[in-house]
Amino acid sequence: MRVIGAGFGRTGTLTLKTALERLGLGPCHHMTEVFNNPGQIRRWLAVGRGRTSDWDSVLAGYRSCVDWPASAYWRELAEHHPEAKVVLTVRDPERWLESMRATILKQRERGSTLPGKMILRLSSLLGTDFAAYNEMVRLVVTDRVFDGRLNDPAHMIRTFQTHIEAVKATIPSDRLLVFEVSQGWEPLCGFLDVPVPAEPFPRVNDTADFQSHTRSRVAPMLLRRS
Repeated sequence: MRVIGAGFGRTGTLTLKTALERLGLGPCHHMTEVFNNPGQIRRWLAVGRGRTSDWDSVLAGYRSCVDWPASAYWRELAEHHPEAKVVLTVRDPERWLESMRATILKQRERGSTLPGKMILRLSSLLGTDFAAYNEMVRLVVTDRVFDGRLNDPAHMIRTFQTHIEAVKATIPSDRLLVFEVSQGWEPLCGFLDVPVPAEPFPRVNDTADFQSHTRSRVAPMLLRRS
């Protein structure tokens, strides 16, 4: 593991994943990997349930990781990989909350409707990945990161800000880059000691990607049992 992303989801983590992979530091783990690779959901569910902390197995094959679920365990990963550098993606707290509302919280609201509850119940009865994914997100993100209080915007903002300060206080400055993706290649490449690519820094619209791909990512989980 070369790079550990400590930033919350919705802070440009998909852009950072793309950038790290273009720098040769991939494959990079991101929540999209959980959707796309059978077995990832159950692996992270075991982590959330406290049944494993074998990080070499959980993140086998990855040279970097960003976004949830991995960033929920930034302390453990930083300790397990003492040579890895840590990138903390940040953004304006109010804009971060707005992005959360447009994506993750909106998806959560759909799940609380009667059809959403029926689909989750069916998946649970069939033992398919959709129910396992929802439990994993609840354990790893909703409960672990936000104490189950995703309906409390003030609490979410405080949690976001407290997290940033905790990472800064824990990771030595020579090992940590506090990074806004709008800063582009230079600070990231300087920190990682790699050449600046002769191409534009990737600009991945996380919100648009999330909204356009949600159904296509969720649908296979309804019938899949990995």
